[in-house]
Amino acid sequence: MTDAPENVHRDPADPAPSQEPSAGSRSSSSGRSREDKKQLPIWQEMFLLLGIALVLAVVIKAFFMQAFYIPSGSMNDTLVLNDRILVQKVSYWGGEPQRGDIVVFSDPGGWLSSGEVTTADNPMTQALELFGLYPTGGHLVKRVIGVGGDRVRCCDDQGRVSVNGVPLNEKSYLAEGEKPSLIDFDVEVQEGYIWVQGDNRSNSADSRVHLGDPGGGQIPVDDVVGKVFMVVWPWDHSKMLERPATFDSVAAAGQ
Repeated sequence: MTDAPENVHRDPADPAPSQEPSAGSRSSSSGRSREDKKQLPIWQEMFLLLGIALVLAVVIKAFFMQAFYIPSGSMNDTLVLNDRILVQKVSYWGGEPQRGDIVVFSDPGGWLSSGEVTTADNPMTQALELFGLYPTGGHLVKRVIGVGGDRVRCCDDQGRVSVNGVPLNEKSYLAEGEKPSLIDFDVEVQEGYIWVQGDNRSNSADSRVHLGDPGGGQIPVDDVVGKVFMVVWPWDHSKMLERPATFDSVAAAGQ
């Protein structure tokens, strides 16, 4: 025998007891919520993706990598006129350029004439320059021969450049038929500076040519943009660049 159900009296002011929605009702509500979450129009998605890409380009240019082109023959035949190169900056995070590196650096003052400085002179090229897609400004590219504390001399009795008394065998990167230098010099590189020379020595206005300038032809490390590690264009000249083995035998000054 079962107990009779208890009669429950509800105050009219009380809310009606809630009822669990049916499965069909839940499905209908879920469907409507999905419809409410509409996708962005395609043009808005394109602008969003473009904005993200441009921000990434700025970050990459500022901290990781930058593109440049070669405007002269001073680095023949390692780099030739109109080569497109990539410069990476990671190697110098917390460090400095090493002997044998090929580096891009800002004009320390007076090395370039006004006609040799590329400028972004319209809104399009200015925008491309901002994102690292249009290389501009007064930049040069040379090979590091000496770093802070080094004594760099030329020439010994065999016509070679020496660093800390060690003669360099430069045949692997000097342009064909080039002598190590047609200018005699004997310098001690200051700490925080580098001594640079082009691989096409007879056609390179490098540290040797600027001995009489303020700074004596030496480049502040702070002016270095980064290290050239790759030629990307044209295809038939694309290659990776490595530090020549001849610098491995050079010890720091005083060692």
